[in-house]
Amino acid sequence: MAVLEIEIMGAKVLREKASPVGTVTDEIRILIRDMFDTMYDAEGIGLAAPQVGISQRILVVDVADEEEGEERHVHALVNPVVVEASRETGKETEGCLSIPGLEETVTRPLQVVIEALSPDGEPVRIEADGLLARALQHELDHLDGVLFIDRLSSLKRGILLRKWRKGRGRS
Repeated sequence: MAVLEIEIMGAKVLREKASPVGTVTDEIRILIRDMFDTMYDAEGIGLAAPQVGISQRILVVDVADEEEGEERHVHALVNPVVVEASRETGKETEGCLSIPGLEETVTRPLQVVIEALSPDGEPVRIEADGLLARALQHELDHLDGVLFIDRLSSLKRGILLRKWRKGRGRS
């Protein structure tokens, strides 16, 4: 397999709405394996195809559920859609492989139901809460050209962007 290059904030592909996958092919399955390799290499828990420069609606996640005795949830989803989201929200710190070094508290629904296709092209339905729900929502945002900083107040976003620019040698 291959470790792919992760696109960094400022890359055009991160701000585009990704295209749906027509048919799950062997090429898509290879991309999914490479995305897992890339995510693990970067020590992340989720990765969306636009983050590796491919504007298609594909994501991978691998999270451990703290409340379930570290049960791991590993998913590769093609054309995922949120079909239900709880009204109840929670705040947690998020970071992003495409914005290394920045973290901030983001408010998201506590539970979601996602429908998608598996790497075999079969329909799947995931009822998620906790860290899995948060990770899925974060990666789904990437498929719509949304970064976690877009979910912050303009004041917090401005502070983070200044920190980002300063850390990258730009003022």
